[in-house]
Amino acid sequence: MKKKNSDLQLISYLYFRLLPAQILLVLVAAVNSTISGLFGSNFVGAAVMSALGLYGPINKFLTAVNTVFVGGSQIICGKYMGKNEIEKTQDVFSLDLLAVTGISVLTITVFIVSALTGLTRVLAPDPVMRETLNKYILGQAIGILPMMLGQQLSAFLAFENQSKRTMTASLACIVVNIAANFLFVVVLKMNAFGLALASSLGMWAFFGIQFSYYLSKKSIFKWNHIPTDRSDIQNILKTGYPGALSTGYQTIRGLILNVLIVQYVGSVGLSSFAASDSVMALFWAIPSGMLTVSRMLMSIAIGEEDRKSLADVMRIVMYKCIPLMYCICALIIVCAVPITRLFYRDPADPVYGMTVMAFRLIPLCMPLSIIFMHAVCYGQASGKQILVHVLSLLDGVLCMAVFSALLVPVIQMNGIYIAFTLNGIVCALTILLYSCIQLKKFPKNMEEYMVIPDDFGVGEDDRIDISVREMSEVMSVSQQVIDFCKAHGIDDRRSYFSGLFLEEMAGNVVDHGFSKDNKTHSVDIRVVHKDDDVILRIKDDCVPFDPSERRDLIDSKDRMKNKGISMVYKGAKDILYQNMLGLNVLTIRI
Repeated sequence: MKKKNSDLQLISYLYFRLLPAQILLVLVAAVNSTISGLFGSNFVGAAVMSALGLYGPINKFLTAVNTVFVGGSQIICGKYMGKNEIEKTQDVFSLDLLAVTGISVLTITVFIVSALTGLTRVLAPDPVMRETLNKYILGQAIGILPMMLGQQLSAFLAFENQSKRTMTASLACIVVNIAANFLFVVVLKMNAFGLALASSLGMWAFFGIQFSYYLSKKSIFKWNHIPTDRSDIQNILKTGYPGALSTGYQTIRGLILNVLIVQYVGSVGLSSFAASDSVMALFWAIPSGMLTVSRMLMSIAIGEEDRKSLADVMRIVMYKCIPLMYCICALIIVCAVPITRLFYRDPADPVYGMTVMAFRLIPLCMPLSIIFMHAVCYGQASGKQILVHVLSLLDGVLCMAVFSALLVPVIQMNGIYIAFTLNGIVCALTILLYSCIQLKKFPKNMEEYMVIPDDFGVGEDDRIDISVREMSEVMSVSQQVIDFCKAHGIDDRRSYFSGLFLEEMAGNVVDHGFSKDNKTHSVDIRVVHKDDDVILRIKDDCVPFDPSERRDLIDSKDRMKNKGISMVYKGAKDILYQNMLGLNVLTIRI
């Protein structure tokens, strides 16, 4: 039985269990980009690589739009799930998909009109480059709908613990993309249009596998044709747009960097930047996956008003995720030359040297970016809008534009690569400065660093956290709960029932849940005193089990079976159950 770090261990376990699927999810778009880059550079030529570079800001814009809805709906659903308001999650699910479908149709229309009427001359004044870009945009238009809807479904599947389905869909997307590229680019010589079409077909496979789950009756999230509360669409936009600001600003940043590269380096610089960007996108999937997991866990913790879990998520990021990212960055730097040779093989070619330096310099900014991304995520979920806006502006445009404008005329492409790290340093210092200003002192712990309000949740004196792994520990925990209640002025009756109810429900998990498989499990218990109520929260990672389904069942062979569960439901003030991220979560208010 462990008291202090039980929740941290459970959150850490849950974090890294969810992480692989979320990384793979982000990898779908990144792998598509890399595959396009490899097939384009090896089988089409440098012209198509320039087109890929010009399409980059457009892709950033679409990512920003998607981020608004993914981030907004995920945070709101997490809060509703933390409060056990399942009907609210249904409205958010339905409104989110409806809005994204409409935006996708509008985007497809704009793509087709722009490519057919030559409006793309704003991005590509050169007629030859513009023709290549137009073909690429037409191919991409076919995959806009599944790409945007697929990202939304992935966010909801994460809440339903459907990581395997997401991973299957991601792998299918990659396989289809590679096979289609070989057919369209290598065999049929469809060039830029073939590259984009292959990527689009991969996204249709990705979407189809995920969507099939929602055609079944297994999903928690259901499609409501007429959502009961349409105001939630405003909440999605209000909550989601601050987190997408950085991506939106990156669209502007991409355009500024393209202008600087063309002016001071030339098309060879665009080719180098496109190649390095397509590979680095693969590695950026790791911090992006971390961000997605953190967003879910933070939003649920905010919904539960659980200040310790909220701070624990950030502790995992700082003490585990960032060191892991440093190791990955070192690997990229060491492998800079072999990675470059995937695209360009002639060391005498200027693009070769530029690309090698990109892989040696850009990775240095990635650990710093994790700090920035999670500060924005927390600010977005907790309503710290000023912090989000300032950081998004600094990271998205201001720092990169200023540093690049100063360095590119002097040291060419290396100026842009170094600007990424300088940008990360400024953002990290800004976050620390924000904490110091708000606290009027230097932060001494994680809760102070995050500036968690004093009135959020309960302090350490008003809660206890215990982890139970054996039945023999349950009785001891029950007595601790009784002693905790009496120490906080709870009457003898409620103190006794608090210990008894916990003994019954936690003992039921240990006795039945632990024996369902050969895995090692734990029951993580939190007892909170708030507003003269005793709140018992019991979490376990066993098979899904809703005790409300058993409270009224009577076994003719054993009439005492389920009597304990029935007693708890009759005696408690309120009981809420849900399966969240693969965990059984039971909250009893006494």
